[in-house]
Amino acid sequence: MPDLRASFLAHLAQTSPFPIALDIVGAEGCHLQTRDGKRYLDLVAGLAVNNVGHRHPKVVAAIKEQVDKYLHVIPYGEFIQEPQVRFAERLTSLLPAGLDSVYFVNSGTEANEAALKLAKRITGRTGLVACHKSYHGSTHGSLSITGNEEKKYRNRPLLPGIHFMRFNEEGDLALITEGTAAVIIEPIQGDAGVRMPDRSWILALRKRCDETGAMLIFDEVQTGFGRTGTRFAYEHSGVVPDILVLGKALGGGMPMGAFVSSKERMHLFTHDPVLGHITTFGGHPIPCVAGLAALEVLEEEHLAVNADRMGALFKELLVHPSIQEVRGAGLMLAVDLGDAEKVQRVVMGCLERGVLGFWFLSCPTAFRIAPPLCITEELVREACAVILGEL
Repeated sequence: MPDLRASFLAHLAQTSPFPIALDIVGAEGCHLQTRDGKRYLDLVAGLAVNNVGHRHPKVVAAIKEQVDKYLHVIPYGEFIQEPQVRFAERLTSLLPAGLDSVYFVNSGTEANEAALKLAKRITGRTGLVACHKSYHGSTHGSLSITGNEEKKYRNRPLLPGIHFMRFNEEGDLALITEGTAAVIIEPIQGDAGVRMPDRSWILALRKRCDETGAMLIFDEVQTGFGRTGTRFAYEHSGVVPDILVLGKALGGGMPMGAFVSSKERMHLFTHDPVLGHITTFGGHPIPCVAGLAALEVLEEEHLAVNADRMGALFKELLVHPSIQEVRGAGLMLAVDLGDAEKVQRVVMGCLERGVLGFWFLSCPTAFRIAPPLCITEELVREACAVILGEL
């Protein structure tokens, strides 16, 4: 067999000079298996993708059943495909009024791109407001509304007409005006190091958007599907967005994104021009059946409730003089050590001992805890013992 590591480095485009480069041959539940036989407790879940665990039997069965029927048959929107219809039915049944029409795409960043287009179409405006320290994706439009200059400076010029407000700063809401097409926020900021919103700020934000006619977009690519202890993070405040963006866990481990709004708003994409947004592979039947199966598992196994309980246990156990704070909700947590070098040592030390953690690009003083939502108390205690042993 060829040297896979050498081939990996030679033939796959790299995203950093120092990839972790684990050679994965299997995954099940909360664990990963490498070719050399080592088992890793996964506290990353593919970056909040594998919420129901790796290879949940119901997800795998749904994929296998669909493979025997058909794969891609036509670009999105032309044929009636039962996997798309059933998934959209179930998803919207869990969402409030005004979020009853789903457009399936391929990823979270594509969903954000399309959400911006929809907001401009609805309002006839061009201005956008986003948050400092936000992350919305790596494509040009999504990068434009990402509040991290280090990610952006090599890619300019980006979209014009964007203003950035501070998260939780009510005075900055004045940036939202009658020229604003949309305000896009993460209801819990992820890459910034898991920053929680003040409920008063979210309420004031909703009011300001209503006053000015701006569309309010919630990017729940990372926070959705039980990750924060509720089905969706907007439930913590009770504030419903005009457009909801989904990704990551949406596809049950398969690549998928979506944006959701009212049928009336979504209908604007059908004319003037026709094909106002189009995708070849969006709504592919395999991610649709996987996503529907994962959504059913999330509900049947009460994984959002488990996320809330296990997140509280992590906070209870992770007490140490080196830990300044454990922030977050459910199983979307940041362990802040106040020192980037210490974070690097702890994450790599945990990796050596079979526990996979990960960093935040925009908050180097903290590392993330975001395991599959099916994690047990025994595994939480095991993980915390390893983490505390590295401090």
